[in-house]
Amino acid sequence: MLIAPIFAVFCLLLYVFGIQSSVSESTLFTVSRGDSVSGVANRLYKNGLIDSVQTFKMVIRAKGGKVQRGYYDIHRGASVWRIADMLANGTVAQTTIMIPEGLTVKQIKNQLSQNENLSGSIECATGDKSPVCNLKEGQIFPDTYTVARGTPRLAVLDLARKKMKSIEDKWVKTNLWPKPLKNWSQVLTLASIVQKETPLIREMPIVASVYLNRLNKGMRLQADPTVVYALTDKLGDMQGQPLLRGHLKIDSPYNTYKNKGLPPTPIANVGLAAISAVLNPAETNYLFFVADGRGGHKFSVDYEQHKKNHNDWRKIKNKNNKK
Repeated sequence: MLIAPIFAVFCLLLYVFGIQSSVSESTLFTVSRGDSVSGVANRLYKNGLIDSVQTFKMVIRAKGGKVQRGYYDIHRGASVWRIADMLANGTVAQTTIMIPEGLTVKQIKNQLSQNENLSGSIECATGDKSPVCNLKEGQIFPDTYTVARGTPRLAVLDLARKKMKSIEDKWVKTNLWPKPLKNWSQVLTLASIVQKETPLIREMPIVASVYLNRLNKGMRLQADPTVVYALTDKLGDMQGQPLLRGHLKIDSPYNTYKNKGLPPTPIANVGLAAISAVLNPAETNYLFFVADGRGGHKFSVDYEQHKKNHNDWRKIKNKNNKK
């Protein structure tokens, strides 16, 4: 005889705690450090996200009695049980941060500074000697990172730094570098030039072979991206301005038209494809390359052929400019 009333009570509780919802549209809700359960419950109620402060507090008590700080995505139709469960377990809202390959430290910092889903300064406090406070080109691994919304910007940078360090540790153990490279820093430096020269993964080992061939012959690399890096005070972006012949005379250790060998450091942050291309270059005799007008490059073993390829590229460029 008691089955029906018990079942009715069960259904009522299921509805109140697990189905009923006051959330008419998705909302971002913030719990700050030091917020009390009562304070959070009252704010949820005032914002129309729950219809009973006591019901929310009851569920929180059942789940440990505390709410975790952070940003929470409360979706339309979320029940009081779901909301309390999120806040008690710290199921915070997440955001995806994409750091593209080939950006400089300055460009990455600018990108993260403009991301409204992150918090805090992109620069360290005076006197902070943490590794992330003295980042150099090549120490950040470009990738897609999923973090909690509101994560400090420096924490995202450090996450990318640690990932690159783990890749470095793996490769350094092999101690295998193509001649004439001698260490990981030189691998990264050449990989950064390859990364800036071509977006095509299939071309990267060929481009790497060109520069390695030139290094082995004592030829200057004559890589435009190194000049751009010098011209732009290590920003790495001409911001729409053309690279002119006169720019190639800039007095800088990064100017590979004037100086033999590699530049002193990498000129960008690189992905695995560029690193792999340098560590496993194509076997070629190429010493020159120039854009082919279709997103790739034409390669040549002698300067005469290179001049012909360059003239072809100039014609394509002029034709495109007229359009």
